[in-house]
Amino acid sequence: MVDYYKVLGLQKNASQDDIRKSYRRLALQWHPDKNPSNKEEAEKKFKAVAEAYEVLSDAQKRSLYDRSVKESISHRARSPSMGHNSFFDATYVFQDPNEISRDFFGGMDPFVHAFWDPFDNLRNGDENKQGPSGRGSCSSLFS
Repeated sequence: MVDYYKVLGLQKNASQDDIRKSYRRLALQWHPDKNPSNKEEAEKKFKAVAEAYEVLSDAQKRSLYDRSVKESISHRARSPSMGHNSFFDATYVFQDPNEISRDFFGGMDPFVHAFWDPFDNLRNGDENKQGPSGRGSCSSLFS
């Protein structure tokens, strides 16, 4: 059984914030587009990170996972030949890692917007941001 906490480099008592931060860091590190020379390994690790995040970030899935790990350990202790694992017997739909990444980053590609400058419009004198007087959109309120 895959240890999702180990995949994300976390302790079992990690907070949701810790899980989110670890996922973000590892997803950026192992994104296949960021590792063109080692794309196959990066894709494999990226998928593992996304799968771990999908389970641990959802309270219900995390609880089910934690219980199944405990059950698996107790089953192995009682009967090493028993291969039953309730977590994986349940119906589980794995999401596409890219979909999870889009959901996490709000639909934006984190690499495209890494160098986005929110003040670029101000420096370039974007006409769409100015009001009818040309002095800015708030100036018409005070004139």
